[in-house]
Amino acid sequence: MRDRNSQPVVKKIKPGISAMADTPEHASDYLRPLLSFAAAHVPVKKHKETPLYILCTAGMRLLPERKQLAILADLVKDLPLEFDFLFSQSQAEVISGKQEGVYAWIGINFVLGRFDHEDESDAEASQESAAGRRRTVGILDMGGASLQIAYEVPTSASVLPPKQEEAAKILLAEFNLGCDVQHTEHVYRVYVTTFLGFGGNFARQRYEDLVLNETLNKNRLLGQKTGLSPDNPFLDPCLPVGLTDVVERNSQVLHIRGKGDWATCGTMLSPLLARSNTTQASLNGIYQSPIDFNNSEFYGFSEFFYCTEDVLRIGGRYHGPTFAKAAQDYCGMAWSVLTQRFKNGLFSSHADEHRLKYQCFKSAWMYQVLHEGFHFPYDYPNLRTAQLVYDREVQWTLGAILYKTRFLPLRDLRQEGVRQVHVSWFRLSFVYNHYLFFACILVVLLAIILYLLRIRRIHHRQTRASAPLDLLWIDEVVPMIGVQVGP
Repeated sequence: MRDRNSQPVVKKIKPGISAMADTPEHASDYLRPLLSFAAAHVPVKKHKETPLYILCTAGMRLLPERKQLAILADLVKDLPLEFDFLFSQSQAEVISGKQEGVYAWIGINFVLGRFDHEDESDAEASQESAAGRRRTVGILDMGGASLQIAYEVPTSASVLPPKQEEAAKILLAEFNLGCDVQHTEHVYRVYVTTFLGFGGNFARQRYEDLVLNETLNKNRLLGQKTGLSPDNPFLDPCLPVGLTDVVERNSQVLHIRGKGDWATCGTMLSPLLARSNTTQASLNGIYQSPIDFNNSEFYGFSEFFYCTEDVLRIGGRYHGPTFAKAAQDYCGMAWSVLTQRFKNGLFSSHADEHRLKYQCFKSAWMYQVLHEGFHFPYDYPNLRTAQLVYDREVQWTLGAILYKTRFLPLRDLRQEGVRQVHVSWFRLSFVYNHYLFFACILVVLLAIILYLLRIRRIHHRQTRASAPLDLLWIDEVVPMIGVQVGP
């Protein structure tokens, strides 16, 4: 939806609604600007038939349940008093990370048109493609605190050990995007999971905690004073050369200076992946459904895009060796050179000093997560990092409303529409044919009646015309008879 200036009709407010945890009675006041914005762009006569969904995510999930319920109760009670949208108690909820991942997956595939099924002829030509479906894309999304992955998996699951089978059931979401449950050709099976603490910023905090603890323990064991003063800092391979920083945890302080060694940084980050020894496990030892890397496609959002584009300017089609070389070169630059380049406007307009400072770390973390955590091949060719798709910012909210309303442009929906058109046409034509039939009968009857009336009229005319002739004939005949009779 776009306004009169062709700009997307979008409004965001901060902080999240979880900020109302201690004052739930003001939750509806918090949402008023958003709903007023929506009400201004939706025609008034359409308000009562426009559904409103309030779906809360991570911030609300972290709150105690009683606080969650208090906020939702205030919304359900107060919002209908001020806005006429189609809204009920069931349409306000706190969704799980799994739901959020599914909605994000639906959103990107909808925008890319991957739910637009192929023609029947194409479907028949490809027996391996279920119902002629297009290949969907997977998503990778790394925020500040969490990391998420979602992708479609084959419906024919391989035989797994009992423990892995139970884990797979928990992490797999199966849902029908058809217009009714009977159309099973629109059933999708998606692996989706969220890794809390694996986002870019939170991973940096975990890394600093690790460095702090290991350095202080080493100092105690070896009698060293590394990092205890600016003159003897800990050399951090994950920061640009010469950059100085301080890590503080409670009463403990660690002075660090950037070393700019990207390869060593990746090695130090490896333990934070918390991988297990099993082949089908990814980050944190969590089961991961197999990915067919020869027949798959992924989109990377948030940090996957920022790490490749904001500073390195190689966003878009991802190529592992190219990214590694660019990230390594960046890390090896002096901090003074990087800040000067920043002042000269050589980086993206979205880049700031925080990005410059932690680009080395985050690029190494992204690389480790992708290739060591999720086991993507280093030369995997089908990953694209993006912020906008077709000039649209793809959010999980798009997928949520599509799923909630089942308003996807699937082939089945189109066929159903055509079928409904044919059915309605048939019904109309059936009615009209009856009318036409009766009209034809009426016309025929009228024609017969008019024909009979015309015949009758002609007959009457002939009868009236023949009467004088009869009289004349009688007049002529009677004298003759009289003459004959006379003798």
